[in-house]
Amino acid sequence: MCFNRQIPVLIDHLNQQLLERTAKGLQRQRRTAMTACTPRQQVNGGPHAVGAQPRNLLGFCSNDYLGLANHPALIEAIAEGARLYGAGSGASHLVSGHSQAHDALENLLAEWMSPAIPQARALIFSTGYMANLALLTALGDAQATIFSDKLNHASLIDGAMLAKAQVQRYPHGDLAALERQLQACSTPLRLIVTDTVFSMDGDRADLPALLALAERYDAWLILDDAHGFGVLGPQGQGSLAHAELCSERFILMGTLGKAAGIAGAFVAAHPVIIDWLMQTARSAVFTTAAPPAIAHALLTSLHLIASEEGARRRAVLQEHIGLLRSGLHTLIDQHPDLGWRLGASDTPIQALIIGDNAQSLALSNALDAQGLWIPAIRPPTVPVGTSRLRITLSAAHTADDIRHLLAALHGIARDPT
Repeated sequence: MCFNRQIPVLIDHLNQQLLERTAKGLQRQRRTAMTACTPRQQVNGGPHAVGAQPRNLLGFCSNDYLGLANHPALIEAIAEGARLYGAGSGASHLVSGHSQAHDALENLLAEWMSPAIPQARALIFSTGYMANLALLTALGDAQATIFSDKLNHASLIDGAMLAKAQVQRYPHGDLAALERQLQACSTPLRLIVTDTVFSMDGDRADLPALLALAERYDAWLILDDAHGFGVLGPQGQGSLAHAELCSERFILMGTLGKAAGIAGAFVAAHPVIIDWLMQTARSAVFTTAAPPAIAHALLTSLHLIASEEGARRRAVLQEHIGLLRSGLHTLIDQHPDLGWRLGASDTPIQALIIGDNAQSLALSNALDAQGLWIPAIRPPTVPVGTSRLRITLSAAHTADDIRHLLAALHGIARDPT
């Protein structure tokens, strides 16, 4: 029996919070893609939606950097994996859910990472978020201090909050401040934690300098290479390969749902660290293993990334980055009164920083009206006063796609009303 009485306190409280978010320009909306992950999709919802009729949009907001998410070879590999292993795994990895496809993927990832991490082993996870929670909670015990860049991904921040370790945050990229914190540290274990490619700005951490600090102060370096893996390095092996670094001090997390085009994540590290994670990391132990078909298809994805085709796609991506940045610099130079600025990035993540929440939303909506899909990114995802369009590029885009976006931005800049 259901009794309708006064509005419960919780519902009233949450409604008030939602109204406040809307007034501040912070309310998020979800849209529904009706077709595969490609630059051009049919999408429901958004500011210019008409009923339930999907619209054709050109998107610059996916993390499918190499354009593999709809690759025919990966589609066939997933289908083959389902025929071999069925639809699901049935249990956690430590119970009965660990298949030979999972095993083969971990072995191949370990082989990929071994030039940068001697003796590397790999452990796979269902998502990068789960992998980062596992890393920081399992390694960040009461004997440790975590040193975290202030612009790290939310999963690293949340993992640090859940850890038993002391936590110190250093200003973004400020290695002098980090060194002062390391000098004053009294715990026996020290964990420096950073994104390699920062997800909202696209800039890269100074990995050689961070490794030098880790060696000087006997620290471990936990790296989130979500946006470097597959994109950077001669064969797409990521940020460490790009920087030509090698050390047992590296503990690297990479995601498999961005440049790799499918889903999942992994941690690569010294064998003892991997053993410890397998035994104690709660987001690894207490969750059902991802479908073996996913792992099976990721083997094909990794081979594609390392192949000549992968190299061609990375080369196209670099051309796209140069074209977009050149056009955005011209736009900003021609319209300095708008106060827009372009972040410092040589990666597929390009931040056009607007500043104001409402203005960022207005720009996103104006582009949407022209069939361009680039959501406005606002606090708390980015610091207050730095709301932006996070433009992401894919090898699946064409040069004409990028010129179309630049032309639309020029038109809006000339007539911002």
